[in-house]
Amino acid sequence: MLQFTKMHGLGNDYIYVDTISNRFPPNTNWPAIAGLLSQRRFSIGSDGLILITPSQVADCGMRIFNADGSEGQMCGNGIRCLAKYVYEHNICKKNPLRVETLAGIRDVSLILKDECVDLVEVNMGIPKIFPQSHETNGLNRAEPNIRLTLENGQSFEGIFVNTGVPHFVTEVEDINSFPVKDIGPLLEKHKFFPDKANIDFIHIVDHTTVMMRVWERGSKETLACGTGACAALVYAYIRGKVDSKVTIVLRGGELSVHWDQTSKQIFMKGPAKEIYSGFVKVPL
Repeated sequence: MLQFTKMHGLGNDYIYVDTISNRFPPNTNWPAIAGLLSQRRFSIGSDGLILITPSQVADCGMRIFNADGSEGQMCGNGIRCLAKYVYEHNICKKNPLRVETLAGIRDVSLILKDECVDLVEVNMGIPKIFPQSHETNGLNRAEPNIRLTLENGQSFEGIFVNTGVPHFVTEVEDINSFPVKDIGPLLEKHKFFPDKANIDFIHIVDHTTVMMRVWERGSKETLACGTGACAALVYAYIRGKVDSKVTIVLRGGELSVHWDQTSKQIFMKGPAKEIYSGFVKVPL
C-alpha cells in the first residue's frame, strides 16, 4: 500500500509521496504510478505525482511526474505545497527552506498563520529568454518575438522563456472563450520545441493585472501554473505593458509575481492547501 497526501495550489493538484520517512525499492516505477494514480474518475486524479526526497545539497528534494508519467524539472504550485507539507509534517521546520529540483535549488519562504503555512513565496531564479541573445541580465526590454505557424495556417506570436521549465507565452484578446484545448496541444508539440513546451495564453488587463490560461505539457489544461505565471510577467514586462510586480489571475485563483530588477530574480507567492491523505494499492 502506498501512503499519499493530496494537495493543491490554486486547483493545480498533485499527489505527494514522502520518500524521506518511507522507504521504497530503488526500481520503483514512479512514471507508471504517476500515470495510474493521476487518472481522474478512475483513480485519485491529479495533474501529477510529486515525490518528497532526501537531498545532499538542500533541506529536501522534489521530483515531479506529470499526469502522463513524463518527468518535469520544476513546478511552481507544486513546490509551494511541498514546502507546506515538509514544514507541517515536521520533516524540516526551517524557514526559509531550500528545495532541490531538476531546475536547481529554490529558496522558499513560508508565511505562517496560527503556526500553519498560509502562503508560500518561492525564489524562482533568473528567467532565460530565447534566443539567448536576448538574455541580458534577464531584463532586456528588446522583444525576442517568435512566430509559430500551425498546419491549419493559424499563427501565434510570443516569446519562449524558461522559468524552471520551458514556456511559450502568447497574447489573446478573449481569453475566456479562447479554444485552449484545441490550440494548446498543437503549440505544445510544434516542431520549434523538440522537447515540447508549456503554452501560456494571456490577456493584459492593466499595468498590474494579467489574466492567464495554461496548457501544460504532459498534463493538458490546468487551473494554475506557477512557472507559467512567471513567464507571463516576463512577456508583459519586456514589452513595457506592466510593472515589475503584478497579479496573475488564473482559473484557480491569483498569484503575486515580482521581477526584482536588482537581483534579476522572479519571486512568486501564493497559497498551498492540503486536501486529504490516504492509502492506495499500487504495484511497487
